[in-house]
Amino acid sequence: MRRTPLSRAASLLIALITVLGLASSPTAASTDKGVRSAMDVVAAMQPGWNLGNTLDAIPDETSWGNPRATKALFETIRAQGFRSVRIPVTWTDHQSATAPYTIDVKWMNRVKEVVDLALASDLYVLINIHHDSWQWIAKMATDRDQVVARFNDSWTQIAAAFRDAPRKVLFESVNEPQFDNTTEGEATKLLAELNRSFHGIVRASGGQNADRILVLPTLHTNATQNLLDALYGEITSLNDKNLAVTIHHYGYWPFSVNIAGVTTFNEESQQELIGYYDRTAQTFISRGIPAILGEYGLLSFDVDVNAVQRGEKLKFFELLGYQARIKKLTTMWWDNGQHLNRETQQWKDPELFAQIKSSWTTRSGTASADSIYVPKSSAIGAQSLTLNLNGTSFRGLWHGDARLAPGRDYTVSGDKLTLTAAALTRLAGDRAHGVNATIQARFSQGIPWQINVISYETPVLSGAAGTTESLTVPAQFRGDRVATMEAKYADGTNAAPHEWTSYKEYGRTFSPDYAGNSIRLLKDFLGVMREGAPLTLTFHFWSGAKVTYQVTRSGDTVTGTAS
Repeated sequence: MRRTPLSRAASLLIALITVLGLASSPTAASTDKGVRSAMDVVAAMQPGWNLGNTLDAIPDETSWGNPRATKALFETIRAQGFRSVRIPVTWTDHQSATAPYTIDVKWMNRVKEVVDLALASDLYVLINIHHDSWQWIAKMATDRDQVVARFNDSWTQIAAAFRDAPRKVLFESVNEPQFDNTTEGEATKLLAELNRSFHGIVRASGGQNADRILVLPTLHTNATQNLLDALYGEITSLNDKNLAVTIHHYGYWPFSVNIAGVTTFNEESQQELIGYYDRTAQTFISRGIPAILGEYGLLSFDVDVNAVQRGEKLKFFELLGYQARIKKLTTMWWDNGQHLNRETQQWKDPELFAQIKSSWTTRSGTASADSIYVPKSSAIGAQSLTLNLNGTSFRGLWHGDARLAPGRDYTVSGDKLTLTAAALTRLAGDRAHGVNATIQARFSQGIPWQINVISYETPVLSGAAGTTESLTVPAQFRGDRVATMEAKYADGTNAAPHEWTSYKEYGRTFSPDYAGNSIRLLKDFLGVMREGAPLTLTFHFWSGAKVTYQVTRSGDTVTGTAS
């Protein structure tokens, strides 16, 4: 006779409470004095941060290059203005592979220890079942009984371990749920089954779990309207006021990874973001159900943090923070070690963090570009940028402590900012390749917008030989930087991968190395080239310059020739 989730849950709860002997700690003894609404709790969690690639790493905490989580780390996060931390946890390699899928006591205690460190730093905490989603939960369509049993046993044990933790600890049923070999409609039903089971197990476990905030994801944590509607229907049927929803957002895909020529945070990218948050707010927040943006960032950060140009990514995060704030979504920044150096406790890109932090409370003005390219040798002319005031007012331009003179150095007509030829010539100085001066556009509020004045000449590429593993093309960048790369055969067809566009993905098919004076062509691109068919590459640079280069494959050998 097959046991029901609750009968299995009851037996495991008794055993776990006995074995773990929950010690005195923030997770073992709640100090909650009053019960606040789910909306109030989630609002108090804004803003949040993810301890990514740590307890979710496979197979263990330090396996993906991050150090063990420490008290100092969480104290830093709190001091930087964060109010909550999402602690993703992968359980697969720390539990038996057969029923009752017992979680290793040492691992459970480590998870509790890390949660305690966060609580002791006055942070709200969200824990979940993380990469298990694709490791074994994804097989539910063809292995339902085993997946359901393992999911239920896992949450039974987690619920027992944290049953007396304060309500500042929230549970998320599963990260980015996905299901193999099934349709979207069927997958939505499978997720609903898991969410209902998760809800029943946690609520039946007693203690603080009786009214703990439980967080339910959409399928893939996506915010298409049909998936939002499906989750709203689930929540309505559960009739529980202590529920929240979660979605993830990494932007309009072509922009987020720099493919298909989408190198700027254009209108389409902006509208994708606005619509994403509009739909979530209308479906849930307007109906009194809190929503958490459990992860956000740019997908290219996992490959190359420079794949999206500096100013364009700042504009993305500025708008993201504003839209989340006015729609009342709680945000949790995904950081798997890309952003905070966990050894030194310093931000790797302080300017990026400053923009994100500012967006929690106010808007910032920006401009159509953060760089003005001027020729190294020929006469310099006036150049214009479009100001994006974003509800602010323009105050002027500064070069260091010196304010540039309106009229003489620049003019403003509507949203058009024009720097005069004389000012640019002065700022360019001796016109050495690269950044000659950085000026600031200051606004009535928010972060100033940095504008680099850059001297350049058209870059020069040289011949090279390599293999389908890698080809390093010598490059004299001469002050310029690569925006994107096109790849076409002589017959006009686009090269793989992603033959639907001639513009290839930055960081996966090519990667500039400015310090090393080269551009590397990568295995994902070279390995699928046609043999014996010359391929013309066109490198587009931010100055507007274009440089062509030809590559040819013969077996495993690839040669490159400057055009």
